[in-house]
Amino acid sequence: MNPKALQYMLFSAFAFAIMNLMVKYLNDYSTFQLLFFRGLGTFLICTGILLKDKVPLLGTHKKLLIARAVFGTIALALFFYAVKIMPLGSATTLRYLAPVFGVLLAIVFLKEKVKPIQFAFLLLAVIGAALIKGFDSRITLLGLTTILSSAFFLGFVFVLIRKIGDTEHHLVVINYFMMACMIVGFIGMIGSFEMPTSKDLLLLSALGVIGFIGQVYMTKAFQMEETNKVAPLKYMEAVFVVALSFLWFGESYALLAIVGMGLIMVGITLNSLLGNK
Repeated sequence: MNPKALQYMLFSAFAFAIMNLMVKYLNDYSTFQLLFFRGLGTFLICTGILLKDKVPLLGTHKKLLIARAVFGTIALALFFYAVKIMPLGSATTLRYLAPVFGVLLAIVFLKEKVKPIQFAFLLLAVIGAALIKGFDSRITLLGLTTILSSAFFLGFVFVLIRKIGDTEHHLVVINYFMMACMIVGFIGMIGSFEMPTSKDLLLLSALGVIGFIGQVYMTKAFQMEETNKVAPLKYMEAVFVVALSFLWFGESYALLAIVGMGLIMVGITLNSLLGNK
């Protein structure tokens, strides 16, 4: 593997892990306030780059772009709420069930063909989710429903991005998403806005910046190396989150819950590798 691609992908996973830890740390702020600030930083950076490169901000496939933005915003809002009510490592790992929903939705809406063995890999991931729920008493039914709903809507996002393909500039796609986050976040936080401290304001403002950095380095990694070599490294984000949440928040996990996390990552990775092949 290209060493640079490896470094970029690991750095991207670490950046997203740090962003998730910051969301957990900012737990006292409403989901909508977090959503607004997550969108703001990335939106400003993306808009600046698009204007500099003279790329049309509105794109061409507006209906698909809006749908992707709406489903992405719902998925992210549900993830932020899930992080509030369950351990961060479990929430991050369970969210990676999104490809399971993505595959099933692609079969229905895109008529994509799926090999029988891929269902076995996806079942492995589902078993992993059952182990996490069964051996982590901190995960309530509400928490499980919320994070699985987030994964479901994220699965829809995968299908919509697939539908859009390379017909739109990737920053235009991201910008629609971030704009939706800002709009929904702003409307939602009107009645629940809490004035942040100077330190928290800095962290809130950094959410979008760090998210953008993670996105950029992930894109660079995919541009430099074959997808089937770098895509599995995306799941290092969950490993970083589990390790850092233990150090930062003192979160610990039962052995079988950790095994469940591993099964999810192995199942989704194997499905990804086979799909790319």
